[in-house]
Amino acid sequence: MDATQRVKNNFLESIQVKTESLDKLAPIIADAADSIANSLLNNHKILACGNGGSAADAQHFSAEMLNRFEMERPGLPAIALTTDSSTLTSIANDYQYAEIYSKQIRALGQADDVLLAISTSGESHNIIHAIDAAHDKDMSVIALTGRDGGQIRNLINDNDFEICVPTKSTARIQEVHIMIIHSLCDLIDLQLLGQDG
Repeated sequence: MDATQRVKNNFLESIQVKTESLDKLAPIIADAADSIANSLLNNHKILACGNGGSAADAQHFSAEMLNRFEMERPGLPAIALTTDSSTLTSIANDYQYAEIYSKQIRALGQADDVLLAISTSGESHNIIHAIDAAHDKDMSVIALTGRDGGQIRNLINDNDFEICVPTKSTARIQEVHIMIIHSLCDLIDLQLLGQDG
């Protein structure tokens, strides 16, 4: 297979996964966005975390909230727990890597805040610990996962949302995760500003 055809196949696989995810995930994304918007309207914040590409997605979401998405608006309170290297390395060194997010959530999280937890496998130990810490603080959780949801699926309660991309490919899951993040941003702006961009 030549390089051009391989690129086309990647595009086609991505389109297929998005198409297969659409009907299943759209209502959950809409409900999750509503939950985030209501939290923001009640003067709460969003904490976001993930590993690797999912850490970048957490930071991307936080940037869209703190700065702007597609409409002009004041910044919204969102913190990516992935960005403070001194905090991350001190927790990992003094305790364990699995606690790098949970310790931050216990310090920064408050009841009715929202945790955006991203794990393509649903098996990331530090994300599992983060969800447990969020629940201990009476926060709601929006989990972006893939495959079968992994262990994270079993942690989701009635106040939470799991948005699980139904494929095994990490790359395809991440591509849908960014679509989900942009959809969340769009719906949050629409609810807060009350108009189409």
